Amino acid sequence: MRYYILASGSKGNCIVVTSKNTSIMIDCGITQKYLKESFDQIGLEYQGLDGVLITHSHSDHLSNTKIIKDLNVYSPFKISGLNKNHLIKPIDVFTIKDLDILAIPLSHDTEITVGYVIFDGQETLVIVTDTGYLSDKNIKIIRNANYYIIESNHDPEMLLNTIRPKYIKNRIISDYGHLSNEDCGYALAQCISEDTKEIVLAHISQEANTAKLAYDTVIEILNKKEIDYHNIKIKVAEQFEIIEGGSE
Repeated sequence: MRYYILASGSKGNCIVVTSKNTSIMIDCGITQKYLKESFDQIGLEYQGLDGVLITHSHSDHLSNTKIIKDLNVYSPFKISGLNKNHLIKPIDVFTIKDLDILAIPLSHDTEITVGYVIFDGQETLVIVTDTGYLSDKNIKIIRNANYYIIESNHDPEMLLNTIRPKYIKNRIISDYGHLSNEDCGYALAQCISEDTKEIVLAHISQEANTAKLAYDTVIEILNKKEIDYHNIKIKVAEQFEIIEGGSE
């Protein structure tokens, strides 16, 4: 399984996952121009995708339905303007060719938000962003994965010192907002194992975080919890920078 993070952050999100026989995209919160350019760089054609998974309705994850209107789109809610919108239910497994996919319910300020656990028969990839917290049930589900793309959105102190309105700050730090760097670190400390190969810290706030701070905070917590992470590649996703990983 290979993954390609094309965009990650409040200005747009898009991830591509490929296996031996399948290619899917998770979220489409970017322009068609950037999508085409990014697919050219990774050597794929987005028109040939076997499926598109949507996590939730916010525009940074679903801004341009014209791009995906003729593709098979899988979402936990109905999206207008699509020709092939397949409704999925959290905790139900569905299959796209050789990929088994589990949607898990997350806590965000939309009617419904999900993350995805993707299994290709050999390896497991977890994609979890846009959630105020991870429940014990979800932690159990996502343990021992090979790859994690997980939100490390903000540093609380930096967030409180931004010029954002108070209600937005309160939203972000609430149970319906976003995972902080510390939240991310403690979640990973409960999940990673000797099977874990790579972690990408995602959805980094450009105003209330930095890549270095996210990385350093997560590492500090893993050390505090005496978690052996030294054989794991840990990366940080920037807003518009392609990051790829997984098995060749």
